[in-house]
Formats: sequence, structure tokens, C-alpha cells
Amino acid sequence: MELPLRRYWDLMYQYLSPLRGKVALLGLFIFANLGLTLINPQLVRRFIDTAVSSPSLSPLINTAVIFLITSLILQGVNVAARYYSEDIGWRSTNQLRSNLARHCIKLDMTFHNEHTPGEMIERIDGDVANIAIFFSDFVLRIFGNLLLIIGILITLLWVDWRISAGLFVFAIVALFILSKLRAIAVPHWKAAREANAELFGFIEEQLAGTEDTRSNGAVPYVFRRLFSLHRVRITKEVEGASVSIKLILTWIALLGVGLILAMWASYSLFQAGLITIGTAYLIINYTNIIFQPLRQIADQIQQLQKAAAGIERVETLVRQTSQIVDEETAVFSDGPLAVAFDEVTFAYHEKDPILQNVSFKLKAGETLGLLGRTGSGKTTITRLLFRLYEAQQGQIKLGDQAIQNFALDKLRENVGLVTQDVQLFRASVRDNLTFFDDSISDMQILEVIESLGMMSWFASLPYGLDTILKSEGSSLSAGEAQLLAFTRVFLKDPGLVILDEASSRLDPATEQLIERAIDKLLENRTGIIVAHRLGTVARADQIMILENGRIAENDTYSNLATDPTSKFYELLQTGKNVEMV
Repeated sequence: MELPLRRYWDLMYQYLSPLRGKVALLGLFIFANLGLTLINPQLVRRFIDTAVSSPSLSPLINTAVIFLITSLILQGVNVAARYYSEDIGWRSTNQLRSNLARHCIKLDMTFHNEHTPGEMIERIDGDVANIAIFFSDFVLRIFGNLLLIIGILITLLWVDWRISAGLFVFAIVALFILSKLRAIAVPHWKAAREANAELFGFIEEQLAGTEDTRSNGAVPYVFRRLFSLHRVRITKEVEGASVSIKLILTWIALLGVGLILAMWASYSLFQAGLITIGTAYLIINYTNIIFQPLRQIADQIQQLQKAAAGIERVETLVRQTSQIVDEETAVFSDGPLAVAFDEVTFAYHEKDPILQNVSFKLKAGETLGLLGRTGSGKTTITRLLFRLYEAQQGQIKLGDQAIQNFALDKLRENVGLVTQDVQLFRASVRDNLTFFDDSISDMQILEVIESLGMMSWFASLPYGLDTILKSEGSSLSAGEAQLLAFTRVFLKDPGLVILDEASSRLDPATEQLIERAIDKLLENRTGIIVAHRLGTVARADQIMILENGRIAENDTYSNLATDPTSKFYELLQTGKNVEMV
């Protein structure tokens, strides 16, 4: 695989241009390093020739002092250049990480269903880490070393044009070979990155399901699979490293031959009386200095190859586009929102429709009880209302506007959701309630908590709103987590509220508190209650029952509850519950 240099340059320019001040300062340090590196061998040549031709110690001491001072300055310049190089590399690629994360968040759920969180972490962090090394090292080790080689060749022109010409030919041949070999290991490193992504995806998946894995005796399988993925990863890493080592060994041999030839040429010129012994040292030292940048460039082949694999994978990720177009041509009105589905058809997979020609209307301020067995399409309807997915056919309206006319962030501000599984963050109660929105005051939060009758819960928190919660609800009971979710929705004050069996796993006492919260939440709001327990939908104005992605029944609660031929009537008479997604 050949990755054109243009793509390297385009990526570097995009992310380095905002740091042009630091890049300019780095360039200054590189040129200072170049000048001092060229000066020091000249001082040593002068010292040697003076020591051979003059018995006086004074010029030798002066030269030695100047040499020591320039050497110390050179070390300081090297440290500063390395600092700015790393700083530029990580600042630029942290911005790249941020852009990739933002891009992935905006992709629709179809993409995220096909890629595990572990895989995405490896792409956004692992691949970008290799690009960061490329960014930081390219300027300092490759560009700077190329300038050093050119400077040495120009300096040697003043010593002997034949030596300069010989080293010039050698450098051109070496760099030509470098340019031809730079992409050899890229496929291997790309395969290694893919193996890493698969491994991290598997680890993330197993950690999320550790309780099921242990309780069902699947631990041996998990370890066998883990060892298998590690074996693939190691194999790919070794293949990439082996190719890179072969390339580096080839370069060491080639550069060794060049150094021998330079030493032979210097000796021949000295024996012929054309140069002094100090100049002979200068030629050998400059040749050795050339050897170092060329070797460093060779060492960067591996990083360049890893960066190429990372760049290609990052570009592939960036090329992914969302099926959902975010544009704002309409604004939400205050108050409850009417909901309308008009012949909506949707499938997660092309040949397996979940919803088929679903049509219904829910007036503003009314509540819909949504019933149906697992897989009937209830949760899918709620996901479509958030535009986590886009319907393949039909139209969905909120108010009198198509849902596509609203900006996504505005849409999700105006539609609230409470589920039986509440996502918590390792953060304070305040941040968990406001989703890190600093514009919401503590007074607003406390007013909502009090209005929902949750002050006793709040009083139990050891540090009030500053109490730190752990993720995944480990520090809260199911009921407390539900109360927190209700508070979140109140703080948003949406016009449409979706309750996805929000009280299915609660004890009776907590459930009564939740029921009062639900009544309060649905005041002057449109509501959709997804349920499998009939008592939950007793407050609904309409009842809709889904079967196999189609509407089996849809009418007012009173009509269906008094119609002996309806499915809902049958459920009420038998007290039968309907399984929920």
C-alpha cells in the first residue's frame, strides 16, 4: 500500500496551522541546532591543527572553552526543540482526537451498532497516538536532519569538493531507497492496528457482561477467545516489527559502507598532502554526523509506516457519513407537542422491517400507552422520535413540522426520556442531574427535587449536590436512580416525555413515589408510556398495541377498555401483562 506524501502534508497542515507560532519557534531551534552542530567539528579541527603546528597553549584553551560553551548551548537547544516538538505533536493530535470523537458521536446508531466501543477507543486513541509520534518526530528528526545533511554537504564544499560530491551521491542513493521502502511494512502495521481494535472490542464487551459470563460458566470460553485474539495481535505486531527491522538492518549496512569509503578517502587525501590531519578528522566527523541523521530517518520508517496505517484508518472513519442530516428550518413552540406518524416503515437491517406502515396521531397534552410483545417495535418508535435512526419510509411530525426540520440538539432538548436503566456518570449529583450544564442553578435543581417530593432522598446525600456518584448506578438504588432521571427531565422541561417502563423494577414504596413523579411530569406535557404492566398505562388517554411491527389496536383508553372484542379489553379482564422490549 502506498500512501502519497500529499496526504501526510494535508493532515499536518490542517492541524499544525493553528499552532504556527510554536511551529515557528521550533523552526528557530532547529536552525540553531543545525548551526551549532556544524560549528563544533570546525572547532575540533582548529584545535587539532593548532596543537600540531603551534606550541602555545593559549589558542588551544580558547578553542576548548568555545567548544564547551557551544556544546552546552547545543544540548539546551536540543532539549527545547524536543519539548516544542512533543508539545506541537500532542496538541495537534489531541485536537484530532476531539474532532474524531465529535464526528463519531454525530454518526447515526447504525454505525455504532456495527462497531464496538473498544474498537472506537482503539481507533480514536491508538491510531491517533501513532500519528502524534509522526507529527512530533517528522519536523525534528526528518525535516531537521535533512537540513543538517544539506548543511554538511555545503560546508564540505569548502574543504574538498570530491568528498562533498561523494557524500552527496551517497545521501541521494540512501534517501531514494528510503522513499521506495517506506511503505513496505504499512500493510503489516495496519493489520496490527485492526487486531488491536478487535482485541479491545472483545475486552470491552466481556467487561460489560461479566456478571452473565461468570454466572453462566462462560469464563473458560472468554479466556480461550482472549488468548486467541492476543495470539493474532502478537503475530501481526511481530510481522510488522520484523519487516521494519530488516529495513533498518539494510540501512545500517549501507551506512557502514558509506562510512568506510569516507574514511578511505580522507586517509588518501591526507597521505597526498592535500589536507591536514585536522581536516581529515573533520571529514570523518561530518560523515559520522551524516550517519546519525540518516540512521534516525531510517528509525522513523517504522513510525512513518505506523502513522500511514493510522492515517488511512482515521481517513476511513472520517469518510463515514451519518444517514441523519442535521439542519434547522423550524423552531419548537412552547408547551406540549403533538406527535404524528404517517405510514412509517423502518428496519435496522434491510430485509428485516421492525415497523411497517405505522400511522397514528397523538394530540398535544395527551398521553399514549404503548403496549406490545418483545420485538413488536415499541422501543424503535421512541428511538425514531429522538432521530437516533431515520425511517426508511413515511414521515414523523412533532407539532406541525416534520421531525427532520428541527436541529438535532434542539429536538433532544424538547423530548425527554426516562428508562428503567439510568446512565450515571462518575461525577457529582449536580453534574448528573444537569448533564454538566453550568447554566442550571442549584436553586432550580432544589425546586424540582422538592416539587417531586424527593427532599427525603436529597437529605440522605452526605454532601448534597456535591455528593460524588459512581457510574453504572453502583452508588444508588434502582429507585434513587429513577428519581434522578425524573429530575433530569424536569430540568429540561420538554414538550414530549417518553417513559420506557420507568417503574418496572421498584419496590412498592418507591413505586408510589415514582407514580406521583410521573403524574407531575405529565402535567401540561405530551406523554408516551412504553409498558408491559397494565397499571402503568391507566393514566393514558390513548392505547396502542403493536404486533410484529404493525398497529393491532389504537383508540382511546375508554373505548378499548369497554369493547369486549378488543385485545386491550381481554388483557384487562385476564390481568395479563405484555412483555416489553
